[in-house]
Amino acid sequence: MKLLVTGGAGFIGSNFVKYMAAKHKYKIIVLDALTYAGSLSNLEDIALEANTEFVEGDITDAKLVDGLFEFYKFDVVINFAAESHVDRSIKSPGIFIKTNIMGTHVLLEAAKKHWTVGLSKGSCPEYKENVRFIQISTDEVYGTLGLDGYFTEETNLSPNSPYSASKASSDLLVRAYYETYGLPIVISRCSNNFGPNQHEEKLIPCMIHRALQEKPLPIYGDGRQVRDWLYVEDHCAAIDAILHKGKIGEVYNVGGNNERENIEVVKMIVNKIGKSEGLIKFVEDRLGHDRRYAIDNTKITNDLGWTPSYTFEQGIEKTIDWYLTNCSQVTKMQ
Repeated sequence: MKLLVTGGAGFIGSNFVKYMAAKHKYKIIVLDALTYAGSLSNLEDIALEANTEFVEGDITDAKLVDGLFEFYKFDVVINFAAESHVDRSIKSPGIFIKTNIMGTHVLLEAAKKHWTVGLSKGSCPEYKENVRFIQISTDEVYGTLGLDGYFTEETNLSPNSPYSASKASSDLLVRAYYETYGLPIVISRCSNNFGPNQHEEKLIPCMIHRALQEKPLPIYGDGRQVRDWLYVEDHCAAIDAILHKGKIGEVYNVGGNNERENIEVVKMIVNKIGKSEGLIKFVEDRLGHDRRYAIDNTKITNDLGWTPSYTFEQGIEKTIDWYLTNCSQVTKMQ
């Protein structure tokens, strides 16, 4: 099997590439534009793997993407490539529209072109066997929840930020290629990931980095926003299950069953590192800040047999230990 993993030098993508390289003998081609959020250092552990290759490039580059499909004959596309930071989307939404929507369109067009082997009587494309396009999305496309309830795969899409709107748009485009052209797609929507190698703009690494340097820890609003935290290795295992057992045309929600308020997360981090909670500083809330996310895992658990292995406490312990062991990484990212 030949996999194209876009965004494979980023946080989740690189963890997935390493997970798959350790578990399977597949040929893996990583395509990444190496923006601020991606780094070849994230792939150092598998730099010498014979079955893994890296290509620097942008998913919006149709000529490049078409050439890669022609050369490698991919069986699977797993699309991690995305601009993903909400704050950046509020300040500069244009790049989110370009990468998340237009880039996904380029990938879909290439997959449709290179996987088509004929036409049915209704002029719908017929595709090579065992090919599929897996779109990695986010629970943020669903919007926000109240104090109770959970996102299911049937929850209406109600994005509230330019980031989540761009992801919802790309999800709908992927769905349309299934409904219109019969392209074999699957969509996964995950909750907030955390773990090794995450960029410091995200909450957990940001708080770890700043706490280690005894810098103020800025918390939006009252800090009572709730997120369902998913350890990145669990997410990789879920995508592996979706790749091998997921049903074409379906959506699978992937959550960690680890709801925590932001302030609770930050206090846990400073206490584990041995710093003072006095570093915590409440700042003006960001625009359009969703109050709560929480995922119902029933479908992926019942249909594919996946459940998260890590509690939040286990995951945060491993994450903090990784940053403490890799202190030079903290210095590089200041």
